Amino acid sequence: MLTNVAALVYDGVAPFELGVLCEAFGIDRREDGVPLLDFGVCGPVVGQVPTSVGFSIGIEHGLERLESADLIGVPAMPRGGVVPDEVLEALRVAHARGARILSVCSGAFTLGAAGLLDGRDCTTHWRYTEELQSRFPAACVVPEVLYVDAGQVVTSAGTAAGLDACLHVWRQEYGAAVAGAVARRMVVPPHRDGGQAQFIARQVVDCQAETLGAVLTWASERLSEPLDVETLARQAHMSSRTFARRFRDETGTTPHSWITAQRLALAEEMLERTSNSVDEIAADTGFGNAATLRHHFTGARGVSPQAYRRQFAC
Repeated sequence: MLTNVAALVYDGVAPFELGVLCEAFGIDRREDGVPLLDFGVCGPVVGQVPTSVGFSIGIEHGLERLESADLIGVPAMPRGGVVPDEVLEALRVAHARGARILSVCSGAFTLGAAGLLDGRDCTTHWRYTEELQSRFPAACVVPEVLYVDAGQVVTSAGTAAGLDACLHVWRQEYGAAVAGAVARRMVVPPHRDGGQAQFIARQVVDCQAETLGAVLTWASERLSEPLDVETLARQAHMSSRTFARRFRDETGTTPHSWITAQRLALAEEMLERTSNSVDEIAADTGFGNAATLRHHFTGARGVSPQAYRRQFAC
C-alpha cells in the first residue's frame, strides 16, 4: 500500500511538473476521505536548487529520503544536462529494492540515464519521443500516449498527462472513489486511459451544443444500452464514417475505447459502493454478462472484479 512518496529534484527542475507531484501526493485531503501520505521533496544537495525558469526552491532532504519511499516521482529535468552520479545510483538502489518510480515529461530522460527504461515500454512528451528512443535504444518508446504503466516504472507525457499518471497510481492503490476525490479537488477528469492520444485536433465542443459533446453526454447516461458506432452516429446525425473520424479528432480515442472506459469506470464505482452481484453490474454497465465484464475488467485493471471489490469496497 502506498504510504510514502518522495519527489526527486536537481538543478534545472521544471517547477510546474514538480508542482504536479506535490499537488497529487503532498496535499492533506483527509476531509475528502483521501489517505494522508508521507511526502517529501529531496535532492543531492540540501538547500537552494535552481529551477528552469529563473528562481530557486529550498530543499530540506537529501537523497536518503528516497530510502523509505514507496513511490519516487521524477519531474521534468534538463534533457541535455548531466544527471548527477549520486542521483543515478540512488534511483538504481531504490528500484532494486522494489520502489515504484514515476516520471513526468522529460523526467523520463533521467530514468533512461539510470538504465531503468531498458527493455521497458515508456513515453515522454510527444516532442521528445524520438530523442528518447535515439538516446536510449534499449528502451521501448511508445509515442503520443498519455502515460505508460510498465509495472514498477510509470512514465508520462506533459503536465496534464502527469496528473493522469498520478491519478492512475491513486486508483491502483486506493480505488476509484479515492482517485475521484483527488481529481475533484484538482478539478480534472478522474480517469483518462494511458493509451489515449497526447493531443487532439480540436477541443471537445460544449456539451450544450448539438454536436459531439451532446452525444458524449447522451451516451454516458445510457451505458447499459447497446452503443455501437451506428447508434452514436445516428444520434449525432452523421454517417458512421464521418462520426468515427470526428470522434477520433475530438477525443483522441475511438468510440469503442471511450465507451468501454466509461463502462469500466462505472463498474469500478458499483463494485466499491454497492453489493450488487457481478452479473447485475455487468448488465447495468452494458457488458451484458459477468464473463464479458471480467474479460474487460481484468485486461484493463489487472485484477478480477471480485478481487477489486475485496480490496476497495467501501
